[in-house]
Amino acid sequence: MLDAVSASHPAAGRLSERERQVLKLVAEGKSTKQIAQVLEISVKTAEFHRGRVMEKLNIHDTAGLVRYAIREGLILP
Repeated sequence: MLDAVSASHPAAGRLSERERQVLKLVAEGKSTKQIAQVLEISVKTAEFHRGRVMEKLNIHDTAGLVRYAIREGLILP
């Protein structure tokens, strides 16, 4: 089953489950440190996942990630 992200953006289908979790948390306004705490991973690992999401989606800033997540229905506007 495709989720809301992968259904409408070709690159999003290549996001791992963890990358989708990180994207959602970024879009909810969580800092990298908070994301690491929520997912019980290191800050460096959270930074890595965030970077991969940005690379795969070709989005270069946090505001762009938030706009993308809203458009894709990951969070409510």
